[in-house]
Amino acid sequence: MLGRTGEKIAAIGLGTWGIGGGMMPNYSADKQAIEAIRHAVKLGMNHIDTAEIYGGGHAEELVGEAIKEFARDDIFIASKVWHTNLRYDDVLRACERSLKRLQTSYIDLCYIHWPNPSIPLSETMRALERLYDEGKIRYIGVSNFSASLVEEARSCLSHADIVADQVEYSLYERSIERDLMPYCLREGITIVAYSPLGQGKLVRELHDGRSRRARILMEIAKRYSKTPIQVALNWVIWHEHVITIPKSIRREHLEENAEAAGWKLDEKDYKLLAEAWG
Repeated sequence: MLGRTGEKIAAIGLGTWGIGGGMMPNYSADKQAIEAIRHAVKLGMNHIDTAEIYGGGHAEELVGEAIKEFARDDIFIASKVWHTNLRYDDVLRACERSLKRLQTSYIDLCYIHWPNPSIPLSETMRALERLYDEGKIRYIGVSNFSASLVEEARSCLSHADIVADQVEYSLYERSIERDLMPYCLREGITIVAYSPLGQGKLVRELHDGRSRRARILMEIAKRYSKTPIQVALNWVIWHEHVITIPKSIRREHLEENAEAAGWKLDEKDYKLLAEAWG
């Protein structure tokens, strides 16, 4: 579920940072990206995460092209407003540009991509709440916000609420466990984890295979008849209000990621991995 909204959302979604040809035209890369998004949706990973800054907006264009063959209600699109566009009017204009690139009349979840201390948070939240009231966005989120900043953002809203905070979280990056995760779990705010495989660190460590913790992960994976990647992703989404958006283009990786959901590590194995990477 997404926060306390009652909205069902895929525990394993798809990130789109760096997909396609970016700002330079590349038909082959764009075609591969569109096919990857469509395959992800067919696998049940219908939560597609993007941002206006990704490829100068090109990632949003690819998402818009990819979802044409699906019913819009079957896709959950999340996008983000860049930190330089957080003035009231800039937020409104950024949203209109994203809607045009995505070829849709609404964005399911709109985030502030990064906090910007030079712009009053109340101004940004007022603009997002207007977009919410107009039906151009269905839910409001923040990204890379601390617990105190999430609380401040919530206090700036008159009737909507923050439903998600997108932050880095993996076996390698666990700083949110100190304050942010307890706050979000208590308040019913979904944590959307990006870089859930440690920005490639896990793949490299598994390939090397010499570390004790890599061996532990491989042993656990064998017991569950899963791959180590699937176990690592399942570890990330172990808590009820945590979901993730790994980026992948290759079909076999998408299929592997999709199989990381729909089951759950035993608590002892969850804790064993947490201690191994602690």
